[in-house]
Amino acid sequence: MTDVIATYYFRPREGVTPEWAAQAIAEEQTTGTWTDISTRQNYVHYLDGVVDEIHPSGGGYTCTIRYPSEIFEPGNIPQYLSVLAGNLFGLSRIAAVRLVDVEFSRDIVPFKGPKFGIEGVRKLAGTVDRPHVGTIIKPKVGLNPKDTAAVAYEAAIGGVDLIKDDETLTDQAFCPLGERLPLIMEQLDRVKSETGRNVLYAVNISSAGDKIVQRAREAARMGANMLMIDVIVCGFDAVRAVAEEPGINLPIHVHRTMHAAITRNPEHGIAMRPICRLVRMLGGDQLHTGTVSGKMEHDVTELRGDNLALTEPFFDLKPTFPVASGGLHPGGVHKEVSMLGRDIILQAGGGIHGHPDGTRVGATAMRQAVDAAVAGISPATYAEDHPELKRALDKWGIA
Repeated sequence: MTDVIATYYFRPREGVTPEWAAQAIAEEQTTGTWTDISTRQNYVHYLDGVVDEIHPSGGGYTCTIRYPSEIFEPGNIPQYLSVLAGNLFGLSRIAAVRLVDVEFSRDIVPFKGPKFGIEGVRKLAGTVDRPHVGTIIKPKVGLNPKDTAAVAYEAAIGGVDLIKDDETLTDQAFCPLGERLPLIMEQLDRVKSETGRNVLYAVNISSAGDKIVQRAREAARMGANMLMIDVIVCGFDAVRAVAEEPGINLPIHVHRTMHAAITRNPEHGIAMRPICRLVRMLGGDQLHTGTVSGKMEHDVTELRGDNLALTEPFFDLKPTFPVASGGLHPGGVHKEVSMLGRDIILQAGGGIHGHPDGTRVGATAMRQAVDAAVAGISPATYAEDHPELKRALDKWGIA
């Protein structure tokens, strides 16, 4: 395939045909403009976008547009987005338009993708065929480095595989990165000596574009075993810059904070799927995609497709580990696993730290819920002889 195929949903304004609207998108994003021009040369038409198919969909239409790969500068993600998701959103005769999906051609995917991928992260954590359990330090912000490390220890000794900073915690004065990172890694070393388990900590290095690689280097020097980047607010190239830095050999946990401003409207904006494809191309080892039972708005069919974009064969790139997070608790684990599979990270913040008996027991309850789901045992049955899980189910119920 030498074309890039983009799928759009659109809703024309009254009096505008779907054919006109789809063609307007193709022209706006390639060689067209709003009026006849004297500078047009016949040879530029090989760069025209071509409308392939138009189908009724919901209250509007879905179309596919083929973009010749020559219109893209290989490796330049900002330029890719200017073609695939540029001025089309403001076209006055189209009431709404959404970029639903993109199929990239091999010649514009010069990226190496995830360094670790699912199997690489599993190897670091020492797991084989079960969902990973993750947590977020809670409260989101406010704890000092010592208390943050204490929370990390309780979660780790309780059984989580991954601990991450909240997306709003970076290097503020109340909890400097340079102080909390060594303290947390010290506690995770303690857990390893006590249990033999290797727990990962995704330290949030999100920062200005000219500082993020240096911050990643500093975190690696201080002993970090995983990095975290807020991809939407930092920009896609922040992930690429860190992933391609030769001196940094750490998995990258990618958070999507602010994504809903772009993805939530089912008629307008950019769906999560193109974001999944970009993050995987650029080197994200883990990416938040959503839950089927949590607090965030979701569409199960769309979510499954997003996770598939992270895990299905994609040239020679490793798969990215999908992360289910947001209002998750032990009572929802069986539903997540049954609908999303085992190659998933089940990340609970309040669902661990809000356990009636504290963080350690909350982490144990989440692990028990995972063990039950993997064994094909209902959470209620498993809880009969696992009191930690029972206490969680008594508080939150079963999704």
